[in-house]
Amino acid sequence: MELKGKKVLVFGAGISGIGSCGLLEREGAEVILYDGKADLDIEKVRGQLGSDTVQIMTGTFPEELLEKLDLVVISPGVPTDLPVVLRMKEKNIPVWGEIELAYVCGKGDILGITGTNGKTTTTSLLGEIMKNAFESVFVVGNIGNPYTTVAAETKEDSVIVAELSSFQLESIHMFRPKVSAVLNITPDHLNRHHTMEAYIQAKMDIAKNQTAEDVCVLNYEDEVTRNMAEKISASVIYFSRAHKLEKGIFLDGDSIIYKPEQNQDGILVCRTSDLQILGVHNYENVMAAVAMAAAYGVDMDIIRHTVTSFKGVEHRIEFVAEKNGVVYYNDSKGTNPDAAIKGIQAMVRPTILIGGGYDKQSDFHDWIRSFDGKVRYLVLIGATREQIQKEAAECGFTNCILKDTFEEALDACVELARPGDAVLLSPACASWGMFPNYEVRGNEFKKYVQQL
Repeated sequence: MELKGKKVLVFGAGISGIGSCGLLEREGAEVILYDGKADLDIEKVRGQLGSDTVQIMTGTFPEELLEKLDLVVISPGVPTDLPVVLRMKEKNIPVWGEIELAYVCGKGDILGITGTNGKTTTTSLLGEIMKNAFESVFVVGNIGNPYTTVAAETKEDSVIVAELSSFQLESIHMFRPKVSAVLNITPDHLNRHHTMEAYIQAKMDIAKNQTAEDVCVLNYEDEVTRNMAEKISASVIYFSRAHKLEKGIFLDGDSIIYKPEQNQDGILVCRTSDLQILGVHNYENVMAAVAMAAAYGVDMDIIRHTVTSFKGVEHRIEFVAEKNGVVYYNDSKGTNPDAAIKGIQAMVRPTILIGGGYDKQSDFHDWIRSFDGKVRYLVLIGATREQIQKEAAECGFTNCILKDTFEEALDACVELARPGDAVLLSPACASWGMFPNYEVRGNEFKKYVQQL
């Protein structure tokens, strides 16, 4: 679509919406920024836009505007089944996500990563590999850097490594990665997608435009992702932590082995003892990143050097400090039960665990069962604290302590912890309602610990 002169509505005034407005203005579109919050600080938004020509509208959506729009670009936080969005579609107004907009306006090859857990670590690691192999590399998407803010800078030889959420993938049309990956799929965001089937479909959409010339990396151990191979056109590379694959990348004892083709000798990528990140889930993230980089043609020596130098991602089982014989770990990015299970599995000490937060309609039984005798106390906060306490009791775990504030929870952890213990912030819930995002929650935890 030629965007010059088109009247385009950007729905949502967060960082994605701001990025979309900037890109659309560069393309010569007439831009309207709309947000449903009637109390939105328009002057603050105007400052973020750095533009006087974008029209800003708030509050109730003006229905008469639907007759004048050529395109709508929705931010990831805007549900695609909102009545006003459905009316836009009924009127045959194209509704794009900001990922689609950036793709249409940008250049270069996309390497896209999705999955319930592990996206940020895999994206960060793959981004580092690509930066060590190519000159023009951009790491974008759900990792906190909107693709729209860099699309205009991309060139034909650019490599764009994109972390993609289900919210972002819901609204793509032509978006086509050269190499994609679906790391795993477990229940999450069902308050938004409503059914597991819809959530799975959103994740699968990362490969919907790929052809046999493209590659999709899939988790062999996840039944849902393994079966995706039958439904997509891309060439598939599997990674596996438990099976020695005829073709793909797998864990063999403490060795990560890559076999590009059947009947070929495997290539030793590295040993798990060479890695600086903890846990089997991180070995899976490494295998996915290696497979994507190798499929794109990166030299194995560059891949090997990068993965063994990689120190991990902030807020993901991040060592904070040891105070009075107690080790503190920040896993604020454990925003759902499956991610938080990985945090517990990485612990090798008796653990005081902080859990609870925003209610995403998750089931916590498997998370509690994963404690496996490691968790001495579970300190609970947020909207889900009573539900988690109830489900913990159903699993036979009764050492729950409920607190009203984050600081009270931290005070309780310090009081309960003994030398040799770990204190782990791995809430199994989103931070909304108490914090703007998991980063703020993790930073507050680190700040508190450093002041002990």
